[in-house]
Amino acid sequence: MSPRVNKAAKKVKPKRATNQPIQIAVTRHECIAGEWFARLVALQARLRAKCPWDREQTHESLRKFLVEETYEALDAMESGDGPKFASELGDLLLQVVFHALLAEEAGRFTISDVIESVYTKMIRRHPHVFGDVAAKTSAAVLKNWEDIKRQERAGEGFDDSVVAAVPRSLPAVLEAYQLTRRASHAGFDWENLVGILDKLEEERREMESALSPQTPETDVSPAKRQPSQNLEEEIGDLLFVCVNIARFLAVDPEIALKKANAKFRRRFQWMESAAARAGQRFRDLPRGEKEELWNRSKLGQ
Repeated sequence: MSPRVNKAAKKVKPKRATNQPIQIAVTRHECIAGEWFARLVALQARLRAKCPWDREQTHESLRKFLVEETYEALDAMESGDGPKFASELGDLLLQVVFHALLAEEAGRFTISDVIESVYTKMIRRHPHVFGDVAAKTSAAVLKNWEDIKRQERAGEGFDDSVVAAVPRSLPAVLEAYQLTRRASHAGFDWENLVGILDKLEEERREMESALSPQTPETDVSPAKRQPSQNLEEEIGDLLFVCVNIARFLAVDPEIALKKANAKFRRRFQWMESAAARAGQRFRDLPRGEKEELWNRSKLGQ
């Protein structure tokens, strides 16, 4: 059964590609997915028309949900729980549909434009699949991708710098990763790990030099510290090098840090539980006992 269409909704004529010679066969399984997607679009349009909360939303008010749903999907992926992962991906997909619906109301674009845009982009950026360009390795594919993307941006009047396309609104770790990744594709990279580790040590020494000699920050409680602008800059340089090391070793620093955060959370909560079982509050324990609990928390992990 085909989903019903809300004929009262404001219509925005989807932009049609003028030249799409590539024909890709669609299976029955994919047709069923398309039917469910159409139902989701119709459902969100109904909610937008009937639900007070949905009617109040804007692109700006939905930003936090887009970020939250992305991280919840990543958490579900890490859990290995298939149904949970599917559910969280659905929540993320709903955000895409909702934003497209708001854009359609404003006469900007439709969900069809969103889909057509990424469809044609994937064909355009895979000339080794849909054209006669040779790319036998992942590195060659990525190089072609970046070259095509840079050509597209230049054609649209954007800065053709290889780092210009990295959004400034990205979280800092991801922005640093993308900047160094794109620079490496342009041939600006370390020759080996030794060089970048030397850079890490250099930045560590510069961070230490930025500490105030009169009242070293290391001797002041975190709540009372007032780091200088120079120290902030040196800490940033140190973090940037750490991200670059991860990128050089083919490790996603965001995922690596998320895993480290999860590990710290588990161990800290174990310490709190251990203290509670002994009839104590963790925060009231002497420093030595806290260190002992920390070492014990690592034994079973």
